Amino acid sequence: MVKLDIFSDPICPWCYIGKSYLDRALEKAGNHPFNIQWHPFQLNPEMPLQGVDRREYLERKFGNKDLVIKAYAPVLEHAALAGLNLKLEKIMKTPNTLSAHRLIFWAWQEGVQNAVVSAIFKAYFVEGKDIGENNVLVDISHNTGIDKILVDRLLKGTNDQEHVIETDKGAREMGINSAPTFILNGKHVITGAQNVDFWSNLIKEVKVSLGI
Repeated sequence: MVKLDIFSDPICPWCYIGKSYLDRALEKAGNHPFNIQWHPFQLNPEMPLQGVDRREYLERKFGNKDLVIKAYAPVLEHAALAGLNLKLEKIMKTPNTLSAHRLIFWAWQEGVQNAVVSAIFKAYFVEGKDIGENNVLVDISHNTGIDKILVDRLLKGTNDQEHVIETDKGAREMGINSAPTFILNGKHVITGAQNVDFWSNLIKEVKVSLGI
């Protein structure tokens, strides 16, 4: 197996799109050669823990409503190509994603990381849920097979907050400055939401190199 490390943030639409493309390529390939692990790269590491109003956040980031619409036009276009139906109008708050990343880390330990990452993306971009809220993350954990009582207890504390912060910091120190960023076999860097054909071709190349 070849390690594929993915640095992303649950509020990054391009990360959701990139995951959809990758998942479709993996499904198409059948037995793929990747050992996949998701890692934190917070787009807003200084975000208040309670999050901020979504409209205010976007207008502060892009300038005004028209510029927001312009910025998100390619996102919606590529999301549709990736088979996603984003419901951006449902999102009321831009959350701090520290706790979401903690849950993703615990999901990796439990062997259900892919399912949890997908569920968090869907909760935010399709259902408009506040993924900074503990109760939302507890429900996601329960629906993906993790002990919800344990997750509830852990989220109420500070378990693995430092791990997420340090992993995020380490990614930046390695030179990662955008999400999603994929690192193949610890050395080959792939940035952005690559399409299904890209991943399908890469899977074939890796399988040939491994003699599979």
